[in-house]
Amino acid sequence: SIKVLVPLPNACPGVDTGVSVNPMSNGVEDGSGPISRPRQPQCHSLSSGRARHSHRRSSRTDKQPHTCPLCSKTFISSSHLALHLRSHSGERKYKCGVCGKLFLQSAHLMRHKTTHTGDRPFKCPDCGKGFGRASHLKTHQRLHTGEKPFQCSVCDKAFTQKAGLIMHHRLHTGERPYRCDHCGKAFRSSTHLLAHQYSVYLI
Repeated sequence: SIKVLVPLPNACPGVDTGVSVNPMSNGVEDGSGPISRPRQPQCHSLSSGRARHSHRRSSRTDKQPHTCPLCSKTFISSSHLALHLRSHSGERKYKCGVCGKLFLQSAHLMRHKTTHTGDRPFKCPDCGKGFGRASHLKTHQRLHTGEKPFQCSVCDKAFTQKAGLIMHHRLHTGERPYRCDHCGKAFRSSTHLLAHQYSVYLI
């Protein structure tokens, strides 16, 4: 009989998609004897079930990214998008049982709880000082290494923290976003505003 190689539609990359078809029959010939129905193609490049699941999931997300309708930011899954949408809606459903403060994510709540418990699990290997957050430890370690990754684009002065660079940059722009409600005086940082209010109004 005459055999024609027919590709299967919607095939995954890496899959052997060719099947042998006998044009004189109504079925598919698999080369082992009688005519049978087409078999589901297998991806030969993947050996484990976990790898196949991850491969299929990544293929889906590549083709159909989950895009925020408000800011057009894209995410790898619908659950990540749903979490992001809370930043637009202001929804904060995770509440601290001690002070009542609300958070977008449970991870943020767990991190906040260390402020009440005093737990500081992140220890500096150089001086032993403890921190409640890994990011705070990373910033602290720059005091030991001398690293200052945040550099001013105007005067080249460098800082260990991004917040320090932002406040410094206001020296060049003249921006003073923190204004006193009592006298209207404006300041470069909230720290300067609080110091002013305490010294003048004893707030």
